[in-house]
Amino acid sequence: MVDVQHWLSALPPGVLYLIVAGVIGVESMGIPLPGEIVLVSSALLAATGVVEPEWVATAAAAGAIIGDSVGYAVGRRGGRPLLQRLGRRFPKHLGPAQLARAEQSFARHGVWAVFFGRFVALLRILAGPLAGALHVPYRRFLVANAAGGLVWAFGTTYLLFSVGRAAEHWLKDISWAGLALAVLAGLASTWWLRRRARHLESADVADEAAERVPAGDR
Repeated sequence: MVDVQHWLSALPPGVLYLIVAGVIGVESMGIPLPGEIVLVSSALLAATGVVEPEWVATAAAAGAIIGDSVGYAVGRRGGRPLLQRLGRRFPKHLGPAQLARAEQSFARHGVWAVFFGRFVALLRILAGPLAGALHVPYRRFLVANAAGGLVWAFGTTYLLFSVGRAAEHWLKDISWAGLALAVLAGLASTWWLRRRARHLESADVADEAAERVPAGDR
């Protein structure tokens, strides 16, 4: 992440905002890219005054919402065969097991999977295409998509920005400690939502296991 932050710091602010929106947007379409790493790195740069936090957050939210919407349209048109092709191209991220788990969670929890999926790497990539392939009504998808994108983008950016500014003020001579605190704060900012998403996924696994047990053995 430090290398990403160093690379981003060499770019003009306008280009950096476009990079943030582009990487997160492409990731949201269904292509595995380090969107969260780019957002965290950019938010830390905002804490040092290199870029403005409101523009970092706006770019991230726009990329998330637009990218998911494009992914939804592609998924609706291509259906499950498209998801399977993506799985063959990116087997470590979107293989059959990952796709089955995401599809089960999505089918069971609907738009809540879209909202919480913004905070989980697998669902962040698959939410848009999967919603389209499952023919979720677009209006419902858009509401959950926009809410999740805004909370994730602005919450992560401003929490990291605030902690980074405090760390810079109080730990001027221990820059590594300030960076560590900022990273920990970024992880804490999404802890509850990730925990909730994992709880939903665990419930899916438990339900699936229960369904496999013969009625006479229950």
